[in-house]
Amino acid sequence: MSLTKKVLLGMILGIVLGIGINLTGLNTEGSLVNLYLVNGLFNVVGTMFVNALKMLVVPLVLFSLICGVCGIGDVKLLGKIGSKAFVLYMLTTAIAIASALGIAATLGIGKGMNAQSSAEFTGREAPPLSQVLIDIVPSNPVNAMAQGEMLSIIFFAILLGISMLLVGRKSKPLINLFEMSNEVMMKMVGIIMALAPYAVFCLLSKAMANLGLDLLAQLLGYVLVLIGVLLLHLFVTLQLVLKIFSGLSPFTFMSKIRNTQVFAFSTSSSNATIPVTLRTVTQRMGVDNSVAAFTVPFGATINMDGTAIMQGVATVFIANIYNVDLGMSGYLTVIMMSVLASIGTAGVPGVGLIMLSMVFVQVGLPVEGIGLILGVDRLLDMIRTAVNVSGDAVVSTIVAKSEGKLDVDVFNDPNAGIIHDEDLDIDEAVEKEMAEAVQQSRKKS
Repeated sequence: MSLTKKVLLGMILGIVLGIGINLTGLNTEGSLVNLYLVNGLFNVVGTMFVNALKMLVVPLVLFSLICGVCGIGDVKLLGKIGSKAFVLYMLTTAIAIASALGIAATLGIGKGMNAQSSAEFTGREAPPLSQVLIDIVPSNPVNAMAQGEMLSIIFFAILLGISMLLVGRKSKPLINLFEMSNEVMMKMVGIIMALAPYAVFCLLSKAMANLGLDLLAQLLGYVLVLIGVLLLHLFVTLQLVLKIFSGLSPFTFMSKIRNTQVFAFSTSSSNATIPVTLRTVTQRMGVDNSVAAFTVPFGATINMDGTAIMQGVATVFIANIYNVDLGMSGYLTVIMMSVLASIGTAGVPGVGLIMLSMVFVQVGLPVEGIGLILGVDRLLDMIRTAVNVSGDAVVSTIVAKSEGKLDVDVFNDPNAGIIHDEDLDIDEAVEKEMAEAVQQSRKKS
């Protein structure tokens, strides 16, 4: 069985088991199932897996981007790649929020509904855009890496790569070191991905076991519309954008991005999924590392199609519950705020709800209304993260194709980049060579 089928099987079994535990009431607070299975085994295995993915993010982005800058062939091309990626990310975000507002308003979700929730939400201010721009340049790059500040890491890696090019041939040993380091990190991604079926099973079992199905039924209209718009954006909008701007097959793209979507769905984190997205885009789709190393982490930071859709649907839903007429000016404000907020809140934890509270304040909706949808946000966050990473991969592929940095043969090859069990076998001859090399080194010292 291929890794993709194993991961999908783990996802399905996890969802079924989790919902079963929830419906049978076995997950009550303090029960044995709650203590030792859901918050015990499932929590430990799932959290360890997510931490393992996060562990790879910073070194992988750093090494990949440095190698990308050094191997791009023309540093001026970096500006073109960045500009194209930024425009495409903003375009897809604008389309996402506009379609969400249009569909939610047409269906009139929330009208005449008496939704209640004990959850409370207190709005948190996002940093101003000026501060986000200032923070792109790290005063301490080591601290930026420790905190996982992606825009700062991107800036430092690009600057370091350009500096190595300016030094010239003297920096060749250092470039070779980064190239080898990047290859080693990619192999680590393969090792962790091989454990994915079991981790995905645990993550989804825990998430579904803790999901409040009563609240889900109460907010069914909101949930169904939001999921519908997310799927519409994923299967129609993004695929049309891919076809129009690159001419590539959406069916081939969707077959190759499936693994990454499952990882994103399980972890609910675009940043944690960066290693998997980067590997899929480069090895499965044929995007040159010089493009993917920039567009993938950049997209994970500012591309928020799924979050923008949630904002649109949630805004209409809460406005209808509170009988607030947004009008055309209100809808335009939401679109503008969502696009700008995706830049202004880049890299801020809990970005989705922060952006939503900013939108609510701007259009005059009570921020505490977010408490009504908090209970189902975990499930919806999983789906919108899968949409976000798909958007990252679409833009990366389009930009690479436009710059002649896409290997079309790899993109069209269904078996390209697939992880096989033998890929993780250690060659005995290599083991002996490495051991002998270490021993000789010790004797010399």
